[in-house]
Amino acid sequence: MFGNKRAVIAFDIGGTSIRCGLVLNNKILKVVSCDTPKSRKLLLEKICELAGNFMRDDVVGIGVGFPAPVKDGVVKNPPNVDLKNFNLKKYLEKKFGKRVEVANDVGCVALAELKMGIKRRNFFVIALGTGIGGGVVIDGKLYRGAGGYGSELGHIFVRGKDFESLWKETKRRIEKEFGKGVLVRDLTREIRNKKLGIRKREKAREILEEAADYLGEGIASIVSVLDSEVVVLGGGIRDSGKVFLEMVNKSVSKYSFLPTKIRVVWGKVDMGGVIGASLLLDEK
Repeated sequence: MFGNKRAVIAFDIGGTSIRCGLVLNNKILKVVSCDTPKSRKLLLEKICELAGNFMRDDVVGIGVGFPAPVKDGVVKNPPNVDLKNFNLKKYLEKKFGKRVEVANDVGCVALAELKMGIKRRNFFVIALGTGIGGGVVIDGKLYRGAGGYGSELGHIFVRGKDFESLWKETKRRIEKEFGKGVLVRDLTREIRNKKLGIRKREKAREILEEAADYLGEGIASIVSVLDSEVVVLGGGIRDSGKVFLEMVNKSVSKYSFLPTKIRVVWGKVDMGGVIGASLLLDEK
């Protein structure tokens, strides 16, 4: 730990947007967000700009959650961001002269839930946003696997495709049926508020139930391996409410093999990616 003053600049970098926060003693003092630049050059410039804006004397370091496998600060093969095989840790340490820790973005969410949210010793997080990411906690510790690349739950295969591909197909279906910018949370609200016509409501429910079904199948398969206490859903879908969560839980029950009943819940930590990235500075 870093005593009473523990200011950290923390990044939650996603395929669509970036959040950067100044975190003091595990509380976010200020956060800003922007779209994720498409090119490597612009992305690095934006990260440095945001970090520079928050830099102050009591900042002990920079924590970065990145949507890719990460080892020793090196971003390996991000599916949605242009920064393959780049040593982000070394780059930022050279720029700012501060300690830097970089980890998978949903691993950061799992770390936040472990320390400040769910507080269970065995669970996993699935975050649905631009793609699907995962984070696994076993015996109270973040699991990264033998090579440091473990917990990539978004790339397990269900029905002949990986989780992430199925999720992107769902988002394309929503856009085709309901228009650009419409999200899962919007469909759940429309079903609940009954503002759509009957056909549209039925189509919205059909799309959501199909997504919940493949998510439930994949989650049940992971639970069969890990025997987790609970499953946490996070990411941009987190504010979708009870409708979709109930669908997912029903699906998990349908496909579950273990005799214990596993509940799927929404994450408890607001901006868990930012908080988790700040906690990286405590991990080593």
